[in-house]
Amino acid sequence: MGKNVVISGYYGYGNFGDEAILYTLIQKLNSYDADITVLSGNPDFTTLNYYVKSVKNFSLHKVIKAIKQSDILISGGGSLLQDATSLKSLLYYLSIIALGLCFRKKVIIFAQGIGPVNNRVAAMLTGFLLKRCEYVSVRDENSLKLLETWNVHANLVCDPIYSFPFVKSETTDTVGVQLRNFKSMNDRLLKKIALQLVKDFPDKKIEVISLQDLIDLPVCNRFSEFLKNIKPDANVEVISGLSGKYVVEKLSKLDYLIGMRFHALLLAMKFGVKSIAINYDIKVAKLAEEYNIPVISMDADEDFDDVFMRMKALSSDDLRLIAEQKDFDWSGIDNIFKNIV
Repeated sequence: MGKNVVISGYYGYGNFGDEAILYTLIQKLNSYDADITVLSGNPDFTTLNYYVKSVKNFSLHKVIKAIKQSDILISGGGSLLQDATSLKSLLYYLSIIALGLCFRKKVIIFAQGIGPVNNRVAAMLTGFLLKRCEYVSVRDENSLKLLETWNVHANLVCDPIYSFPFVKSETTDTVGVQLRNFKSMNDRLLKKIALQLVKDFPDKKIEVISLQDLIDLPVCNRFSEFLKNIKPDANVEVISGLSGKYVVEKLSKLDYLIGMRFHALLLAMKFGVKSIAINYDIKVAKLAEEYNIPVISMDADEDFDDVFMRMKALSSDDLRLIAEQKDFDWSGIDNIFKNIV
């Protein structure tokens, strides 16, 4: 008989990266015949898309009941345990972990990016709780080093998305531009990208891709208008409202991608899509460095002729080869399911 598993994370908010991680995790848990409940911001959406039970993440009574009835609590993936977004968010995710520990459940920290935790009391609490978890895995070296300073043992893993098999589709003579709103987003960057696209790809279709419409769609629409102002007959389409599998399909068919979001770029690498990374976050910069793809800063001070030339010179086969060498380590979670009574 399968075990009862509760998953806690930033789910049900339409963020493609988080939803893709959830999908990958659920596929793995299904292989254990687990009975899955996801704490979600939109339980109806989560149940409909993943065929699992789901409860509202801020419904205290339902959350407590779900955790109390579970065998295993999984926190992650994503960057849940940090206070850069807000201290309130960090305390929420810590409270879920604390509930699991109080009810003597096996708690797994799944492929998380930990930190920064600037509040000293919150840092002490985070370390205190993580030491008591059954298994902790992190997705980057900085998280591993931070946990070492807290004397928390953790395992370094790659992004879970690497474990999901994807098949490259036939390309459609299309350039993708994947944008998100951010505090440093500016019209200078958008206009320089638009000008370069018109110059380098005058005859290709341009798809401007929104992966979290509440955040991405306004800036995607603004960029589309810039393109049309520069080239009124530009073949440009704003892509929005896509669920996970359709996003994957759309990205797989691109010839090129100018992307911001980490998981959009990661998938592009798996498909061998020649790409430029827009560096709004250190995780994007590190991914670009790993694959040796060109980078545009938010200040847009680079020589765009050179950046686009370097993108075109990339080898699709080399990008796919690097991605294929990544293999997510499920062994820690496998052992827990094998040994649980």
